[in-house]
Amino acid sequence: MSETQLKGCEYLLRETALEDLFTPEDFSDEHRQIAGTTEQFVANEVLPQIEEIEAQNFTKVVELLHRAGELGLMMVDGPEEYGGLNLDKVTSMLTAEILGRAGSFSVSLMAHNGIGTLPLVYYGTPGQKERYLEKLLTTEMLGAYCLTEPGSGSDALGAATSAVLSEDGTHYTLNGTKQFITNAAFADLFTVFAKVDKQHFTGFLVERGFEGVSIGVEEKKLGIKGSSTCQVVLDNVKVPAENLLGEIGKGHKIAFNVLNVGRFKLGAGATGAAKQAFKDAAQYANERKQFNTAISNFGAIKEKLADMVTEIFTSESVVYRLAGLLDDHLQGLDKTSDSYYADYQKGIEQYAAECAIAKVYCSEVQAFVADETLQIHGGYGFVSEYPAERYYRDARISRIYEGTNEINRILIPGLVLARGLKGEIPLQEALAAAFEEDNEPDTNVPFALEQAQLKRLKSLLLILLGAALEKFQNRLQQEQETLLPLADLAIQIFAMESAVLRAEKAYPMASAGRQALYRAIALTAAFRATRKAAEAAQKATYFIGNAQQLRLLRTTIARLTDFDASGLLDAKRVLAEAARENEKYIF
Repeated sequence: MSETQLKGCEYLLRETALEDLFTPEDFSDEHRQIAGTTEQFVANEVLPQIEEIEAQNFTKVVELLHRAGELGLMMVDGPEEYGGLNLDKVTSMLTAEILGRAGSFSVSLMAHNGIGTLPLVYYGTPGQKERYLEKLLTTEMLGAYCLTEPGSGSDALGAATSAVLSEDGTHYTLNGTKQFITNAAFADLFTVFAKVDKQHFTGFLVERGFEGVSIGVEEKKLGIKGSSTCQVVLDNVKVPAENLLGEIGKGHKIAFNVLNVGRFKLGAGATGAAKQAFKDAAQYANERKQFNTAISNFGAIKEKLADMVTEIFTSESVVYRLAGLLDDHLQGLDKTSDSYYADYQKGIEQYAAECAIAKVYCSEVQAFVADETLQIHGGYGFVSEYPAERYYRDARISRIYEGTNEINRILIPGLVLARGLKGEIPLQEALAAAFEEDNEPDTNVPFALEQAQLKRLKSLLLILLGAALEKFQNRLQQEQETLLPLADLAIQIFAMESAVLRAEKAYPMASAGRQALYRAIALTAAFRATRKAAEAAQKATYFIGNAQQLRLLRTTIARLTDFDASGLLDAKRVLAEAARENEKYIF
């Protein structure tokens, strides 16, 4: 890890050096080569069969999963000694993003090579890996992850599935029902969480062929219809003792650490899905004529295109900034060490807040873009003849799985506070300095206004966090209504900063036309983030402030969210015109 690289949550307290920021403009030739392979697979092999996939032709889904295995797309995160490639997180994010364009097929694939495989990679014994891992990486076996139950969703540790060790110690008997299991119809290996002696939350590797394993009927879902989602029923299933995953009572480590990975990969996939929807929106806006002109000529549609581009750019910036943070933190680990995967998980856990931010922000960008795509299509967007209807339905699940967005939001300020109390980040010093005034920015310097606004938003969050701590003290972690808007502030700061810094980094090497796009995107991103931050801050203020504080806090919000967005209309028109000409995402 470089000396200047920020720790988890520290983006709120310190400035990020441009040289420490990874952006899509920094992709290597190897990144682009893998991206090209993935794009060809999605465009030439998956999307032409999307109707069969949506009709739940799981034979076709499995064939495509095997094809992805042949192309090496399942090997990106796997260890080399078992046939994996163990590539960097940028590559992992990049392939997940492009696969996100593949509709519900991407859910099947990412469930297999993410939560269906990674628990074994991170926590499996050498014997378990020898038995199963290479088969998962080549798709000889397909994986699934069984955490949720009919009575426990966000409260994963409230699981009722039980595991009892036999008297001779050779096997555990598992009983229970797992709910909403992706890939259940065709998975060969299930990572199942159960409580040993109804008390110790523990992971197990359960083969489909074990006696007593049965699969329920397919759920009738709103979206992602082409993925399999069923109950997995365990009726006196005898699981060999050697298939216990990790340690007894430490299943929560497996579940939550793997979900951190799932969250940032979901953010990447959601970004890819948003790009695919935007492409159709831009094309349709050029094709559809009303009043004898293409609707893309109308200002109302132009603004939609500009805002969609801005949100996708920001979402993409969040994803690859996080990938860079993770890669920088993990690159110094000794891959030959027995503690490699334990250290690896600690590295990812360092950025648990940023993983949650990526999940929340990118899933909500996907929802926004899908909604606007349908709106641009008008009545045709509401019928299944056009893909806008499918994008809209598919987007909804992204705010639910891998931890609901509410759960992820609550995590973010909680992690900031926890890191501060432990002295891992200089939170107390930052809280004390929050009211200090900054110098006025030089308006002749590119991105100076946006950078100054970022500082003000960080001060605003710290002021509100300090006020919340003063009011609630050690009860703040239980004050969910207050934590949620504080989280929204933290999310908008990370997102805006990611977009602005990316534009600033790319600007000097860009052509004049490209520079105009970077200036436009930074201004639009800063304006949108500031408006959302102001709304969150106002809500938090009324939750936190007493009668004496309210006036001061409201005045502070007004001052710190007074962003000069002069030129915003021209900026949006620059972005919209580029989108109209390219008929796809323009960065």
